[in-house]
Amino acid sequence: MAKPFPALVRYSLRCAAYAAFAAVIGYLSTAPPYRQRGENEAVLKLSFSHSGQLRFACRQRDAAELAKLQPNMRSAMDCPRERAAVRVELDMDGQALYRVSTDPMGLQKDGAATVYRRLNIPAGTHHFSAGLADAADGLIHYRKELTVDLQAGQVIVVDFLTGSGGFVFTRG
Repeated sequence: MAKPFPALVRYSLRCAAYAAFAAVIGYLSTAPPYRQRGENEAVLKLSFSHSGQLRFACRQRDAAELAKLQPNMRSAMDCPRERAAVRVELDMDGQALYRVSTDPMGLQKDGAATVYRRLNIPAGTHHFSAGLADAADGLIHYRKELTVDLQAGQVIVVDFLTGSGGFVFTRG
């Protein structure tokens, strides 16, 4: 039968193993260096949720249609719940930067459409143009243009708030 190591040897080996593990973790926490973006880059984040307009207008039901319905379902107006898709266009310096058309969420397509996009862009002065179409006609009803000077490492967030008149550009 083999004799176990003395307690002092076991504790010494355990401390040496912990020290080696801590040294490896310490090294990997600083090297190799990690960079999220390049030397001369800024970040643009487009992020919002928006409910489009109703896709179809409400209509008046006639007497024959009302008679066919159950008594508890006899509403004079027929208003479909489905909403229009939200289309977003984001341009930088006259060039298309991002385009997306997002359907509304939900089983009845009656929820909000959510947009999120993170883009690395070169630092410097840029002219941004953002447009949003949220009606069934597909025409852009909201537009905002802005010229911004971005430093390297700076973040600009583009949000859409209907109560604030449309697009809001915020530096982070």
